[in-house]
Amino acid sequence: MIIAIDGPAASGKGTLAKRVAEHFGFHVLDTGLLYRAVARDVAKAGQRLEDPAAAAGAARQLDPATFDDPGLRGAEAGDAASIVAKIPQVRAVLLDYQRAFARREPGAVLDGRDIGTVVCPDADVKIYVTASPEVRAKRRFLELQTRWMEGAPAAPAFEDVLADIVARDDRDAGRASAPMKMAADADLLDTSDLDIETAFDAAVGLIKRKIGQ
Repeated sequence: MIIAIDGPAASGKGTLAKRVAEHFGFHVLDTGLLYRAVARDVAKAGQRLEDPAAAAGAARQLDPATFDDPGLRGAEAGDAASIVAKIPQVRAVLLDYQRAFARREPGAVLDGRDIGTVVCPDADVKIYVTASPEVRAKRRFLELQTRWMEGAPAAPAFEDVLADIVARDDRDAGRASAPMKMAADADLLDTSDLDIETAFDAAVGLIKRKIGQ
């Protein structure tokens, strides 16, 4: 079984994907980590993120063993990922990896921007998780504030976080190759007014209805 969970940054789709996978005993893949890792490796090599040849080369040499790198989790890594994700050659290289992961037994949950539309258009269940830009910016701002209290660099102002969220949405939805969008046959889950437990219950309910449980 394949469950595709798509949506914009800070919508809660990553947390939901992990919880859903654990609930059903499935494998889980945060496909955004692939692009974050590509961006990291391009930068480490001293190359420009916008360079198609450098980015595609990094994608071909990607090492899944490095996906637990804590450096891939920050907002800066996410912004860099959205730059390399615009490159068609990078998406083509990573497509096979994602589709092979989706075929793992007994099932897989993949979260990203184009899982239900491009990577796994035949997924058994498709959920598009979203929230208003203001809510998503508040979540990201609070996350950055928590990291600052734990010793990370000072968090940016809320207005800057919101502007970054909006810019990220524009890049993800406006790219020519596999833009972020809701699949025609996906179920919409707006988490603007939901906590994680309520969102999780709603997602499990959607999945069970889809598979007839």
